[in-house]
Amino acid sequence: MINRTLIRLKIVQLMYAYYQNGGKNIETAEKELLFSLSKAYDLYNYLLMLMVAISRYALTQVERREEINRTTHNDEKVSRRFVDNRFVLQLESNLQLEEYRQRQKKTWDNNLDYVKKIYEQILASDTYKEYMEKESVTYADDRELWRKIYKSIIMKDEELDDVIEEQSLYWNDDRSIVDTFILKTIKRFEEDKAEHQELVPEYSSEEDREFAIRLFRRTILNDEYYRSLIGKCVKNWEFNRLAYMDIVIMQIAVAEVLSFPLIPASVTINEYVEIAKWYSTPKSGSYVNGIIDAVVKMLRREKKITKE
Repeated sequence: MINRTLIRLKIVQLMYAYYQNGGKNIETAEKELLFSLSKAYDLYNYLLMLMVAISRYALTQVERREEINRTTHNDEKVSRRFVDNRFVLQLESNLQLEEYRQRQKKTWDNNLDYVKKIYEQILASDTYKEYMEKESVTYADDRELWRKIYKSIIMKDEELDDVIEEQSLYWNDDRSIVDTFILKTIKRFEEDKAEHQELVPEYSSEEDREFAIRLFRRTILNDEYYRSLIGKCVKNWEFNRLAYMDIVIMQIAVAEVLSFPLIPASVTINEYVEIAKWYSTPKSGSYVNGIIDAVVKMLRREKKITKE
């Protein structure tokens, strides 16, 4: 789940903090990077648990209505289709998610007001109404219901940012990326795998973890050299007048260009241009693009890199 886009974002955040704090201890900073990445995986599990929490809350409401009907001798049948949804029941019984819940002691029990709010939004949605009105539903229908709920209701709910921030200060910046992996997880669920369905692993490969450590260390250990390359390509502007976040972003980009020969320079540039748009000034994207492109061309002329 922790992909290179997320790794780059975390390194930018941690590198900026590292220099702001005096840049004294690289080992401590590296541990903080890996911890920060692990927190993103915690958020992935916690948001999967939100769907389970909503379903459990729905069950209490169905049982309450059934009890009222019994005591009032009302023969009206209460539909259990939503709470018997096979996808979310499979998610609830998932062994990996249960192991995470037991190990981390995470729960949505302290945020039942939020769970209730999302449940009520679901009940009011056309997605829910269309699902409940079907003559019959398949496992694929059950799974698709929750994909639509997550994409159209949960992902768009701004209050969720406040809820997760109370759990961890690391999580807000991770949510947009984690949301995409939640949707991928829903789509890959298969009924016959039952509770053994595999969730997205923390790292897609050991190479990604090594990428994070190597990029982080190279950026710090060669910072003066990387900044000198950037300085040579800054035109009509003094280096010390650049936005400090821009400098950090470009320094990491240059480190990646020089340290990972198999990653195309265009990929690196595009990734850090997007980060600059998000984290720095409105003009930073185009500015970072121009300078890093100039650094790459200079390195090619000097035959220090050969990649496209």
